[in-house]
Amino acid sequence: MAWDVVVVGGGVAGLVAARDLAATGRDVLVLEGSPRIGGKLRSAEVAGLTVDVGAEAMLARRPEGVGLAAELGAEVVHPTAATSGLWSRGSLRELPRSLMGVPFDLDRLAASGVLSPEGLARAAAETATSPEILAADDVSVGDLVASRLGDEIVDRLVEPLLGGVYAGRARRISAAAAVPQLLAMARRGSLLEQVAAVPTSTAPVFASLPGGMGRLPALVREGGGFEVRTSATVRALRRTTNGWALTAGPTTDPETVEADAVVLATPAGPTARLLGEEVGGAAAELAEIEAASVAVVTLAFRAQDVPDALFERSGFLVPPVEQRTIKASTFSFAKWGWVRDLDADVVVLRTSLGRHGEEVTLQATDEGLVRVSMADLGTMAGITARPVDSHVQRWGGALPQYAVGHVDRVARIRAAVAQQRGLAVCGAAYDGVGIPAVIGSARRAVASVTRAE
Repeated sequence: MAWDVVVVGGGVAGLVAARDLAATGRDVLVLEGSPRIGGKLRSAEVAGLTVDVGAEAMLARRPEGVGLAAELGAEVVHPTAATSGLWSRGSLRELPRSLMGVPFDLDRLAASGVLSPEGLARAAAETATSPEILAADDVSVGDLVASRLGDEIVDRLVEPLLGGVYAGRARRISAAAAVPQLLAMARRGSLLEQVAAVPTSTAPVFASLPGGMGRLPALVREGGGFEVRTSATVRALRRTTNGWALTAGPTTDPETVEADAVVLATPAGPTARLLGEEVGGAAAELAEIEAASVAVVTLAFRAQDVPDALFERSGFLVPPVEQRTIKASTFSFAKWGWVRDLDADVVVLRTSLGRHGEEVTLQATDEGLVRVSMADLGTMAGITARPVDSHVQRWGGALPQYAVGHVDRVARIRAAVAQQRGLAVCGAAYDGVGIPAVIGSARRAVASVTRAE
């Protein structure tokens, strides 16, 4: 049979696209190359407790994620009042509130001790950005902030914040793509004055589901009205007289799947390979989008072996300038009430390792990643006991890098794809790596496919 729509990729983007398309009455098939759906949303058992080992939260201030949860009838939970930290200049310090490193309050920044006196003085004496930077269509986040507030604030605030989202480097990530509001502010005037004037919001920044974000893929699939085939790698895509033909499955036993329309919800690299024959311009642009690999190490400890002070902290970030192995740690037991309620005697936390260009870090064995995580946790958080259990989840090429010029590149990709009737792309490579942005990308693809009919 020929399907109305085939969605390639069973991550959040692909599942949401399939669900929305099926809701319009179309026959929809999802082809997922791995043995499981969900993409970077995944749960695993650690010390007998089921916790997230992939993305563990979504932005609550964007409507797409919490809106999808409401559509699915799923409860949403928010983090506790535990505060975030930053390891800087030999101590675990309070993370100052900022807009991607630009502080809301210079006094709070000074009290945190994150910056040296010299770095603080440079930030306070904000200077004008060069006309060349402001005239450019795009600039890196690091170059933009450094031009105003100095290098140290980039090294110790911007870098760890961007590293937590993109696993990337501040001086390579696009301001227009990652923090367009900061670029707009810089063109209007003082960053410090404008950020200080931003109204304080009491609304939660993040949200999750009870039991973790790893539950979301199954909830989207249940009752979604579409078919899913896993371990069904799509190896080729070609235009036919009436639509599209996809070659799927193992090379020893390939299958041809026909469809009126196709949505590619795959990472940039695989999407580039599939589009190579039919949409060469888009394929070439997609091939230029690099990706970072990361690993999440989940550790379970006896509650009595964790310092009491950590129960008031949700975790901490680590700037690259500190030359530690981990780039962040999330104290899940303190950040999420549902995690703490799993077992009063066991606490679960996680470390994150890997930045763009630092793939050598991840060449260690699983045991090696646990060992270096423990060494850093001992120094920075005072946890010296042996864990009762551990889990290592590797995410190869998981985080697309939004280089300077990314917004224009995405526009060119979409323009080229739009020339092909019944074809659309979506996922983390385009409009944002967070869950709400990916959902929005999926719905944009659905609108493109349905509008073209």
